[in-house]
Amino acid sequence: MREATHEPLPGGNVGEVGEVGDLVELGDVRDVGDLKDARTQQDLLSRTALGVFRLNGQFLAISEELAKPAGMTAAWWQVLGAVLREPLPVAGIARNMGITRQSVQRIADLLVAKGLAEYAPNPAHRRAKLLRPTEEGLDAVDRIGPGHAALAARLTAELGGAAFAETVRALERLATALDALESAAPSAAIPAPAPE
Repeated sequence: MREATHEPLPGGNVGEVGEVGDLVELGDVRDVGDLKDARTQQDLLSRTALGVFRLNGQFLAISEELAKPAGMTAAWWQVLGAVLREPLPVAGIARNMGITRQSVQRIADLLVAKGLAEYAPNPAHRRAKLLRPTEEGLDAVDRIGPGHAALAARLTAELGGAAFAETVRALERLATALDALESAAPSAAIPAPAPE
């Protein structure tokens, strides 16, 4: 076990560096020079990942509660919500949501069996049918609307409108950056572990 040390981070921030997984208090990182230290970069990545994992759990729990009045689950709502603007093939839904095609296929089949969605012909691909909501599916989403609107208002009040909008932009930038890393070199996005 490595002994924890207290040393200034680049930019004059004071942080605590201990075992792997301990996070540095980043304080006021203002410019790129503050982020040239590999440990600081790793801590930012770790904090981002842990924050997103926590948010994912929070959003799933909240979504389950919001979807209950419509007789749906969070997963059903998520897939149905993906096709509200336009019908999409299962692979397109999976790509947009960042989950496996098989997971979306299973949920799409359940939605169709429950009468909340239907498959339609896809002019671009004969075998990859498009998923679209039925009237019953649209009604179910409408029943979620009031709880969704109330939560949005409460969260806006808690964060403030400008901070809420900046949070959305930051998350969208993060997703775009990760997409770019994956597109540039899929095998380099997640490097292989160093030999022992």
